[in-house]
Amino acid sequence: MKTTPRAPERKLHRAWIVAGVAFVAILGAAGFRATPGVLITPLQEEFGWSRGTISLAVSVNLMLYGLTAPFAAALMDRFGMRRVVTYALLLVAAGSGFTILMNAPWQLVLCWGVLVGLGTGSMALVFAATLTERWFVRHRGLVTGVLTAGGATGQLVFLPVLAHLAADRGWRSAAVTVAVAALAVVPLVWFLLRDRPEEVGTTALGADPAAPPAARPARVGGAASRALGVLWSAARTRPFWLLAGGFAICGMSTNGLVGTHFIPAAHDHGMAEPTAAGLLALVGIFDVVGTIASGWLSDRVDSRILLGAYYGLRGLSLMALPSLFGATAEPSMLVFIIFYGLDWVATVPPTVALCRQIYGPDGAVVFGWVFASHQVGAAIAAVAAGVTRDHFGAYDLAWYAAGLLCLAAAVMSVVITRKAVTGKSTAGKSDGEATPEERASLKA
Repeated sequence: MKTTPRAPERKLHRAWIVAGVAFVAILGAAGFRATPGVLITPLQEEFGWSRGTISLAVSVNLMLYGLTAPFAAALMDRFGMRRVVTYALLLVAAGSGFTILMNAPWQLVLCWGVLVGLGTGSMALVFAATLTERWFVRHRGLVTGVLTAGGATGQLVFLPVLAHLAADRGWRSAAVTVAVAALAVVPLVWFLLRDRPEEVGTTALGADPAAPPAARPARVGGAASRALGVLWSAARTRPFWLLAGGFAICGMSTNGLVGTHFIPAAHDHGMAEPTAAGLLALVGIFDVVGTIASGWLSDRVDSRILLGAYYGLRGLSLMALPSLFGATAEPSMLVFIIFYGLDWVATVPPTVALCRQIYGPDGAVVFGWVFASHQVGAAIAAVAAGVTRDHFGAYDLAWYAAGLLCLAAAVMSVVITRKAVTGKSTAGKSDGEATPEERASLKA
C-alpha cells in the first residue's frame, strides 16, 4: 500500500519563546517601577513623612530607570541578557522586600529609589531593542511594538491589584507581592531565555540559515566604558541629537506632563479625581493597541515619517486639550483620550529602528542613551508644569508649550539621515558619510 508522505511539521521558532519570556519580564518591570505611586498615601499616614520626602524616592527611581538603560545594554553585550535580567529581578525583589523593615526615609530611597530603579531600568526598553536585534530579522518592528506595549500592560495589571492590597491589607502586603512576583519570573528567565540563536543551534527568525552569524561588538574594557564610549562616538553625530532631542520631548509630553499633571488639571476644572484617573487608565489601554500597530508599521514605512506624524499629531492634540477640560468627561475628551492613548509610546518602535539602522551593532546602547533623554525630559516637564500651575493658576501654558515642542520634534524627526555613522568603516569620517557597502546594506 502506497503511503502519502507527510508534510514536515512546522515547529514554533525559539525566537517566539524568548520574546514571550521577555514580555513577562518587561510587563513586570513596568508594574514594579510604577508601584511606589500607590504607596505614597499609606507611607505618609504611617510614618508622617511629607510627600516631598516620599516623592524623592520616586524621583530617584524614575531617573535611574532611564539612566541605567545604556549601561544595561552594554552589560547585556558583555554578560548576556539572561544574567542581566535575572540579577535585575533579584534587585527588584530585594528592594521591594526590604521596605517592610524600613523606619527611615533614606531606607525608602535606597530600596525603592536605588534598588528597584536599577532593577527595572535593566529591564527597560533597551532589553526589547537588544532582544529583537539578536533574535528577529522578520517582524522586528512588530515584536518591538508588542514588547513596548508590555510596559503599559504591566501598569494596567499590577497597579489596580496593588492599590487594592494596600487599601485592604496594608502597604506591606503590596511590597511583598511585588517581591514574590519578581522572584517568580526568575526561573522563566534563567531556563527559557537565551542570549543568541546560535546557543540553541538555530538562527534569528527570518535570517538566512546559510548566512554567517551577525557580528558582535568588540569587547573593549568593561560595560561602563563601552556604554560611555558609544555615547562619545554617537554624540559626535547629528542623528543622535535629533533622536535624543525628539525623545526628550516625547518624555516631556507623556510621563512628565500628561502622566503627572492630567489628573490635577482635570480636577481644576471640576472633574472628580476618580473620573480623571479612569480616563488616564484608558490611555494605557489604547496605548497597547497603538504601540503594536506602530511596530507593524515600522516594518513597512519609513520610521522618520512615522515619528514626524506621531509627534505632529500629538502636538496638535495637546494644544486643543485646554478647551476640552470640564466637570464631566464629554465625548470630545473621550476622543482625545483614545487618540492620545494610541500615540502614547507609539514613538518607541520607529526610534529603535532608526537607532539600529544608523548605529548598527551599537544601536541598542545608543537607544539606551536616547531613552535616558526621555526620562530626563519627563523629569523636567513634571517640575516645569507644576511651577507653571503655581505661578499662573492654570496649566494652559504648559499644554501649549508641550504642543509646540512636539511640532518641533516632528521636524527634527523627518530631517534625520539614516546613513551609517559608526563602526570601523567610518573611522575618520566626521560627517558620518556611509561607504558604498554601508549604503547598499541600508537599502537592503
